[in-house]
Amino acid sequence: MRTISKSLAMSLILAAAPVPAGAQQPPASELLAAQRTAMARLAWLDGEWRGPAVTQTADGEHRVTQTERIGGMLDGTIKVIEGRGFNPDGSKGFNAFAVVSYDPGSEKYEFRSYAQGQSGTFAITPNGTGYVWEIPAGPMTIRYTATVADGTWTEVGDRVMPGRPPVRFFEMNLRRVGDSSWPGAGAMTAQ
Repeated sequence: MRTISKSLAMSLILAAAPVPAGAQQPPASELLAAQRTAMARLAWLDGEWRGPAVTQTADGEHRVTQTERIGGMLDGTIKVIEGRGFNPDGSKGFNAFAVVSYDPGSEKYEFRSYAQGQSGTFAITPNGTGYVWEIPAGPMTIRYTATVADGTWTEVGDRVMPGRPPVRFFEMNLRRVGDSSWPGAGAMTAQ
């Protein structure tokens, strides 16, 4: 217990230490405001979604009923996403978790994903109709493009090779089924 207390005390001291003058950063309140503003571009994601998804694999098509639940954390400065795909027999065929954040210093969004035993951090770029995020894979790029219109979230995945047309391997079409209190519901309180 003493080791934990010493570690906590040291962390608090380091957090309170002044930043050298050459490395001054904006006040936390400005950084948080910039993050909230940036994350508002993705507010359409919040809620619960459900619909069909199909992935083309070497073994053929893998069809699932895809669900997504999405909400903000840290006072709206990040988005958390949990995706679950259910096989026709009701068993879980896919499960993923992701965090979307924004760095005011670089003015870039980041998508941190955990799925199928792998994880990675990727650039995600919101646009007027959805977003694009990409996974570099050697000479190939895996590109996911999402659009939202009339309560439908469509996302496609393409394998992109230089000098070749993109090859579509994934598509999902989700309908918004309602609001979600996740992840904020059930949070601990001071008492």
